[in-house]
Amino acid sequence: MALASALTGVEIVAVDAMQVYRGMDIGTAKPTRRDQAAVAHHCIDLVDPDHDFAVAEHVQAATVALADIERRGCRPVLVAGTGLYLRALTDPMELPGTWPEVRARLEARAAALPVEHLYSELVAVDPDAAGKVEPGNLRRIVRALEVCEGSGRRFSSFGPGLDSYAPTRFVQVGLRWTRAALAERIEKRVQAMIAAGLCAEVVAVLERWPEMSRTARQALGYKELIAHLDGVVSFDEAVEQIIVRTRQYAVRQDRWYRRDPRIQWIDIHTDPVAEAVPVISGLAVVSRASDS
Repeated sequence: MALASALTGVEIVAVDAMQVYRGMDIGTAKPTRRDQAAVAHHCIDLVDPDHDFAVAEHVQAATVALADIERRGCRPVLVAGTGLYLRALTDPMELPGTWPEVRARLEARAAALPVEHLYSELVAVDPDAAGKVEPGNLRRIVRALEVCEGSGRRFSSFGPGLDSYAPTRFVQVGLRWTRAALAERIEKRVQAMIAAGLCAEVVAVLERWPEMSRTARQALGYKELIAHLDGVVSFDEAVEQIIVRTRQYAVRQDRWYRRDPRIQWIDIHTDPVAEAVPVISGLAVVSRASDS
């Protein structure tokens, strides 16, 4: 929002796998209505939470948004978010389809077998894909096996590969905190979301969309509070799980983005707006000059 105030003609494209869901506002840190009224935002509130949203759908919506923004002479700022969703935009790739029946069968097996068993299967049929998936990440293991069986091709054959970093027209900037500062910010953010009524939001979403999709249910904050509402964990345990899992997710995000040599990193010490916006504004000006 500060960058949009510093530059003219900026519109924001959300690159987030969970901000696409209507009604899931607090837990996804969705831009406020006031922010959305002040600056045009795209790829927010695309579907209901009972829809199993896929990366290909985001690519389609974001591509349309980018073309429209640029046609009007404005500048898109992609805010990520979800690493794979961003890579699919900056590095157009062949995306595999979905096979719901295959996935349902795999999920049924996953409920009855240890995750290590399915991971061993992935190692056998697609060792390259297995090498890029954490052995405990059941969702990604099931997805890779679904593609292998459904398409008849190795999941890793769809590309370009995520370890390939070709030149891109996008200027990419990352904000880098120390691990300790990030952990503290995450805890404060979770507590702020709880105070803002995240639990009530989860209840409202479940009442309106009782058949929440597999993907929507995995959203950080929602997954843990659903477990609390189901009587699996206490409220305090759910909050602690949100903090811990968000920290773990931040570490995975950090590892994902640090592999990309095209990202220009800005080390943040106290104030991300004051420290980052002037740098990003300068990069944007240089980028526009080179485009012309």
